[in-house]
Amino acid sequence: MFQAVRNAFRLPDLRAKILYTLGILLVYRFAAHVPVPGVDQDKLAEFFLNNTLGQIYNILSGGALENFSIMAMGVYPYITASIIMQLLTPIIPALEELQKEGEQGRNKINQYTYRLTVPLAFLTGLGQIAIMRQAEVLPDFGLNLASIATLMALTAGTMFAVWLGDLITEQGIGNGISIIIFGGIVAGAPGIVAQLTRNPQELILFFLVMIVTIFIIVFVQEGQRRIPVQYGRQIRGRRTQGGQSTHVPLRVNASGMIPIIFSQSIIIFPGIVGSYLATMSNPTLSSIGLRMADWFSAGSVFYWIAYFILTVGFTYFYTDVVFRQQNLAESLRRQGGFVPGIRPGRTTENFLTRVMMRLTFVGAIYLGLIAILPWLVSLIVRPFGVTIDPAGNTFIISSVGLLIVVGVVLDTMKQLEAQLTMRHYEGFIRR
Repeated sequence: MFQAVRNAFRLPDLRAKILYTLGILLVYRFAAHVPVPGVDQDKLAEFFLNNTLGQIYNILSGGALENFSIMAMGVYPYITASIIMQLLTPIIPALEELQKEGEQGRNKINQYTYRLTVPLAFLTGLGQIAIMRQAEVLPDFGLNLASIATLMALTAGTMFAVWLGDLITEQGIGNGISIIIFGGIVAGAPGIVAQLTRNPQELILFFLVMIVTIFIIVFVQEGQRRIPVQYGRQIRGRRTQGGQSTHVPLRVNASGMIPIIFSQSIIIFPGIVGSYLATMSNPTLSSIGLRMADWFSAGSVFYWIAYFILTVGFTYFYTDVVFRQQNLAESLRRQGGFVPGIRPGRTTENFLTRVMMRLTFVGAIYLGLIAILPWLVSLIVRPFGVTIDPAGNTFIISSVGLLIVVGVVLDTMKQLEAQLTMRHYEGFIRR
């Protein structure tokens, strides 16, 4: 592996891509420390001690929410816009036609995604500011010019983060949006470990959970079912084309961490509404709000069970949407390919769908367990006299954060592997 790293830096163009990516990450980290005016830093630190929502958003913002900087929302509104566009594509015929137009159509859909990101960033900024105002982090926020400027700065920060991510994708190494989030998680890891050094039991447990989780994530993320495909022979003049055998890889986890983002967005919403209602003067509404806030808090068993069910359900839903968009059966038929023993067309489509749904069962259970890993760990260690807060930063980093980190590392290594292989160098992965 070290030899592969040396080989990568020996190649001028590949070295430039790596250094460019690191430089963009450095720019993002600098911007993440530019705070929004009027923030009460003491109240902000208190807010992060007991707020699961804030900790999750802090991960997705690349660590910028912790300072409530102009990059506080990170690329989260863009991720939401991308998910919405993916879900709308098979529903709206015009978008479906654009997707079939190749590169030009995809560029048009990307433009729509960027335009949708702006209002979503504005609304997300309003929501974040409302939460911060309730926690007295922004006590002076109201209908004035300074408040509008704060909203505009947060929205501009999101678009700047998306632009930096696009620069990495185009001129660097890896997926830029994922690397922006990855950089924030990695930047916060030393602080988490420093906190854990005060409690040796938590430190040992953290590393054990981290090692086991990384092993499981790599094992499942790389897992796939290879469907054999045979291409028929075609004789054109004196040449014979086709006739080769290959395979279609169907991944165990074809949806990445999108279902977890979906379920997080939904599971935390009732808690936010409950917290707002609890502050109202009407006793009935206040009582309902307190009950909702209690049910959907990270200390509630109902919260974690609902989180697991939502993650499993969204995994099936999102995988089905993406799989239907790929239209593998039709692509194989056009290229003269077929699955041995399966008739082309609708029969092949039904066969591939059945196989994908069986694989999705494993992927859905896997993502569900990753989502509720903090709660499971707290239950396992409780009989041994170790008390762990499942909503703490430690185990959010160990579950959702590790899923992002490992996924980004695997994707980036594959890109470097491809670059080195093209230049006849031995890559990172030994075969």
